[in-house]
Amino acid sequence: MTLVRRARPEDAAEVLRLRQVMIDSVFGPEGPGGPTDWHTASLPTLRARLTGEDGDFAAFVVDHPQRPGALAAMVAGTLEYRIGRAGNPHGRVGYVFSVATDPGQRRRGYARACMGELLEWFRLRGAAQVDLNASAEAEPLYASLGFVRKPDPSMRLRL
Repeated sequence: MTLVRRARPEDAAEVLRLRQVMIDSVFGPEGPGGPTDWHTASLPTLRARLTGEDGDFAAFVVDHPQRPGALAAMVAGTLEYRIGRAGNPHGRVGYVFSVATDPGQRRRGYARACMGELLEWFRLRGAAQVDLNASAEAEPLYASLGFVRKPDPSMRLRL
């Protein structure tokens, strides 16, 4: 159906553009995504992370069919270590933190295809579970992939 590939360093600016699309769709353009001046500071770090194939970070993308050099969709996630427990004695947990499709390319299966690749990447690295936060709009996609809602007592401290 689609050609999903691992994101490369030269995709970094487009990955950031699509991440901004995701942030704006969840929070609105006036939300915490706000101005995009953070992209400049983030770009070198993201390029470096996309260079390594063996690390704990991966992004999978679909090229935009009408715009060379642009991306139609992307997913990104990390593999984390947590002390083991029942059901996950090795403590490997995947975390999907960014899924985005260019607004003009939605409803074509791109996000599903990218998610399939990321989930396989997690499986091959021994993750026993994968976590994500879902918007109401995206929840049907994740549910169709087997994700279920869980009670979440998450808290956050900004440093």
